[in-house]
Amino acid sequence: MEYNPALGVFLHAVGGLAAASFYLPYTRVKNWKWESLWLTGGIFSWLVAPIIGAVFICPGLPDVFREAPLSSLFWTYAFGVLWGVGGLTFGMSVRYLGQSLGFSIALGFCAVFGTVIPPLFLGTLLGLTESRSGIVVLAGLGVCVGGIALCGLAGMRKERQLSREEKQSSVKEFNFFTGLWVACFSGIMSACMAFAFVSGDVIGKLAVERGTPPIFANMPILVVVMLGGLTTNLIWCIVLNSKNRSFKNYVDADGASLLSNYFFCALAGITWYLQFFFYGMGETRMGEAFSFSSWTLHMAFIIAFSNLWGILLKEWKPTDRRTHVLVFVGVIVLILSTVVVGYGNYLKG
Repeated sequence: MEYNPALGVFLHAVGGLAAASFYLPYTRVKNWKWESLWLTGGIFSWLVAPIIGAVFICPGLPDVFREAPLSSLFWTYAFGVLWGVGGLTFGMSVRYLGQSLGFSIALGFCAVFGTVIPPLFLGTLLGLTESRSGIVVLAGLGVCVGGIALCGLAGMRKERQLSREEKQSSVKEFNFFTGLWVACFSGIMSACMAFAFVSGDVIGKLAVERGTPPIFANMPILVVVMLGGLTTNLIWCIVLNSKNRSFKNYVDADGASLLSNYFFCALAGITWYLQFFFYGMGETRMGEAFSFSSWTLHMAFIIAFSNLWGILLKEWKPTDRRTHVLVFVGVIVLILSTVVVGYGNYLKG
């Protein structure tokens, strides 16, 4: 397959925009508990969209799963379950911290762990320092970490400057300390997605052999990963439904439009899935030697776009000029990191 790093970076940007935007429709859901809207949207994210996409794009999909090694299916699903824990707590981090701070902290951890651990585990990380392109890619990762730190610093300044009432005017359930540990835990667990793609590599190759276009090789892998994520989130949301007596949400919006609630949950779920649809295509275009850099690119674009959304939603409006500058510079540095990583892949090509 012919690699195209420039196209790969662009596809990761589109996926990052989808990921940074998915939570916005949830804010239009009325009179539902968080677990009810999260599970409803998740049905579209983890079940409906992945299966429909794979069925239409991947010929002979059932045969691909029958021929795939049981160990590959098991580990892809298992890492999907662990990643599901990260996805679940990620939603909670945005709930408590808002778009900018929640995304920055959670995805900062996710970018570092998800990018470095796979090549470290495979024993290929040190080999990257032996080539010019590898050194450029690693430098890009360092730039990315710097951008994440700037965004996080801006978030800390926001926490110090605003009163509780001002914070909750833009983030209704703002709780910094709860959101902080949830976001950190989410970032670590979400990094399991990188391992899921590594474990499912055989599945993707079987799909290509049966006629799936190489750019969509990750589509059948996503079906297995998302089933793992569905398992985790389904169990936890049902537990919360039972505890909070919120099962009635699925048939009653307490005066609001039930149809509207389902529509916005579906929109959120499908938008969320699109991040991995484009991530999968972008990853196939980055080149085998540096495909691990895809995760950092994905995280960087999400953080950049989520902070821009935070600005548009006026989450930063009451803060001072220095905090605004930190956010702006952090986003620019994150975008710069994607250019550096893309250039490293260009040198390899």
